[in-house]
Amino acid sequence: MKQQDKIALQRYQDKIKLIRSSGGVINPDETKADKLARIERAKKDVRFMVQYYFPHYATSESANFQIEFANMVKKNPTFKGFCEWGRALSKSVWNDIIIPFWLWINGEPVYLVLIGNSQKRAQQLLEDIKAEFEGNPRIIGDFGEQQNQGSWEDGLFITRGGFIGQALGTGQSVRGLRVGSKRPTHIVPDDIEIKDTIKNPKRQMEIVKWIEGDLIPTMDGDIRRFIQANNKAYPVMIQTLLQERHPTWKIHGIKAYNPVTYEPTWYQKYDSEYYKNIESDIGRLAALAEYNNEPHIEGSIFLEEHIQWAELPKLNHFKIIIGHWDVAFAGSATSDFNAVKVWGLKNADFFLIDSFVKRSKMRAPIVWMCQFQKTLPETVIIHWRFEAQFWNDEIERTIAEVEAEFGIKLNIIKVNIPKVKKFDRMLTMHPYYQNGRIYYNLKKKSHNDTLVGISQLLGLEPGYRTNDDSPDSDEQCITELSKYIYSSRGATKPVTGRYQRPQSF
Repeated sequence: MKQQDKIALQRYQDKIKLIRSSGGVINPDETKADKLARIERAKKDVRFMVQYYFPHYATSESANFQIEFANMVKKNPTFKGFCEWGRALSKSVWNDIIIPFWLWINGEPVYLVLIGNSQKRAQQLLEDIKAEFEGNPRIIGDFGEQQNQGSWEDGLFITRGGFIGQALGTGQSVRGLRVGSKRPTHIVPDDIEIKDTIKNPKRQMEIVKWIEGDLIPTMDGDIRRFIQANNKAYPVMIQTLLQERHPTWKIHGIKAYNPVTYEPTWYQKYDSEYYKNIESDIGRLAALAEYNNEPHIEGSIFLEEHIQWAELPKLNHFKIIIGHWDVAFAGSATSDFNAVKVWGLKNADFFLIDSFVKRSKMRAPIVWMCQFQKTLPETVIIHWRFEAQFWNDEIERTIAEVEAEFGIKLNIIKVNIPKVKKFDRMLTMHPYYQNGRIYYNLKKKSHNDTLVGISQLLGLEPGYRTNDDSPDSDEQCITELSKYIYSSRGATKPVTGRYQRPQSF
């Protein structure tokens, strides 16, 4: 036997061993009526079904969104859609094992086709449910022996109860995809997006057309479910292309946590510190992409190459330091960001000193401003500003409370923003970036708020739908600082640049 085959066999045997030793024992004294009553309950109650038949997966209570999705799929025999759950929310377990098994015990003729990014990966995915039918004592106890000698191969198995499972690699030929007269009823592409396809739009579209033109048409009958299981970690993916082309297909999108409170969506499994630690480990942008379906989006105007990192001059060497607060009130997972950006001017260059960019309640940025001001040397003054249209009694009261708490005065002033389109205003920064006159504090290179701010900047392009609170605040600081730049001839007009539209526009 080849070494790879030995590894695969050992992996499968380990799965069987885990299933058999998971505590799924059978009560030898139960009556036939007790067993039938349990089966009937499991048919209706998927939460109970998971707890009884899959205790090795039910290490915590099933999440409400998992139950919701399973019921949604069960009710619609021609379901077409996307299980777009954040990482570690059990997409594969539910779509590759639990839901197909639940449909089967409810009497549906299940012919499951699992699609992997390769044939080998698809076979690994299929092993999980195959091992359940072969080794799960509670499934065998209630439904009889399911291993069917002669129909128990790698990549294709048929149980004695008629459940068919087949593995298929992305893009493989599906002509003749059938077992006898039976055709697929339930197709699940599971994590088929890989780095190579992300970098290859042509390949992505080929797979989209393969799904539409080859894969889905293999289903023929009253039951034709298609569920793509993938988190949304990138701006353009196979699933996003399908979503654009099929707006009626259901998107069951679940974020793993609230980015403001860090409250986990699957609170039965994760505590309130879990995702804080994740962000600390991999950074906020990566965490939001992997766990919250909020991928970083880069436009075509402000580019990664425009971001220059530099050692920050001493604060008392700046001609003037300005901090601008772009105000947000809600502090919810979908609200605008509170963005406070602090910029300094030295000669004719602009330096980002520090930043606060968070979806938060209104008090948090005020606390941050007070804390920042208290760290400044006595020789340094910062000029705080925010847009006048946001002024209300609640802001005034909160500012006064926080100032009293810290024993300082922010002396924050209201400013009127010109009635110019925000996008046009933000584009006025582009010449400074092009001309290499904007620098970012090198010590903030791994700072989450700074990186979120850069992400928002890079996402600006015509028709953008991303958050822009941070670059809006940047523009206000830079525009004000530019008034203090004078030409070598002593002119009073600020030295500015002219925006150059990229050729790709």
